[in-house]
Amino acid sequence: MADLPKESFIIERLQEGGWRVVRRADLTDIPIADFVSFHEAQEWVNWKSGTPRINPFITANEMFSQPRLVEIAIEPKSKADAEKLGIALAKLATEDPAFEMSIDHETGQVVLKGVSELHLDAKLETLRRTYGIDLGVGAPQVAFRERITWPAEMEYTYRKQLGGSGRFAAVKLRVEPNAPGQGYRFECRIAGNAVPKEFIPGVEKGIESVLPSGVVAGFPVIDIKVELVDGKYHDTDSSALAFEIAARAAFRQALENAGPLLLEPIMAVEVVSPEDCLGPIIGDLNLRRGQIQRQDTRGGATVINAMVPLSRMFSYVNDLRSISQGRATFTMKFDHYAPASSPEHDPPFRPAIGMRA
Repeated sequence: MADLPKESFIIERLQEGGWRVVRRADLTDIPIADFVSFHEAQEWVNWKSGTPRINPFITANEMFSQPRLVEIAIEPKSKADAEKLGIALAKLATEDPAFEMSIDHETGQVVLKGVSELHLDAKLETLRRTYGIDLGVGAPQVAFRERITWPAEMEYTYRKQLGGSGRFAAVKLRVEPNAPGQGYRFECRIAGNAVPKEFIPGVEKGIESVLPSGVVAGFPVIDIKVELVDGKYHDTDSSALAFEIAARAAFRQALENAGPLLLEPIMAVEVVSPEDCLGPIIGDLNLRRGQIQRQDTRGGATVINAMVPLSRMFSYVNDLRSISQGRATFTMKFDHYAPASSPEHDPPFRPAIGMRA
């Protein structure tokens, strides 16, 4: 969309919550974009260029329900910036439920999580412009996931001698895929008193410490059922900590034996384009590993529907504008997770931890 005077836009409050930017042209109001907060709608109007910092095709309600698919690691460049950053992020998270942040305890970096690259770009601009925070920013990272494909069992014994005392714990775990969307579930199926009840929380803690960082590329493990089926303990050397260590090691080995897969988010992409741009646009989508679903006609334009991995859609708004001379538009919405292509067809996956630079 070409630059337009600020007076061409109107910001309206939505009854269901949020704000809508409307473009007024020829006495007709055309909805352009929905936002969670009035401030973000104002920022969009102020920037009003063809590269909106928030995807104008995602409504506020849709943003609430979409998974956080993109992450960016940031670091404040000074102590003063670090002090302002915590307050600013807390306020942004309150204004926008689709936005999250966390601390990577291994690197100490702040990781921002959002529904799209453009969504996080808007937050970075707000941190810089509104709060005056100078940041080091890593490359955008797709929120891959990991999942096992078949059941596996693993036994592990942790034994360590420390002077007169020692540490001992033995566990046998069984893992199997859970139904899609059902997440993680733990069950204790031990008969008798092979592992005392006071040590079971240590087993759960050990398993849960592995879930955020799987064995394929360090991404969270989803949809998995874990059973504690057997174990051994020592009257004096066993403790909850010893069982936590044993469970952590057993679980990681079980994951490696259960056919782990890397999953990537697949986006439903709709491109509206003049007919004379179709060839280059379809060719570009194919290069992005897109699968064309169908083509339709809408008014005087052609509509292309495709499924495309999110990892290949970064900077697409700029590339599409270049291909179509600014005449084509697109919408993009999360559809499903699917197994990622093998490394021989794609560059190796970067680890989940770090600046992703």
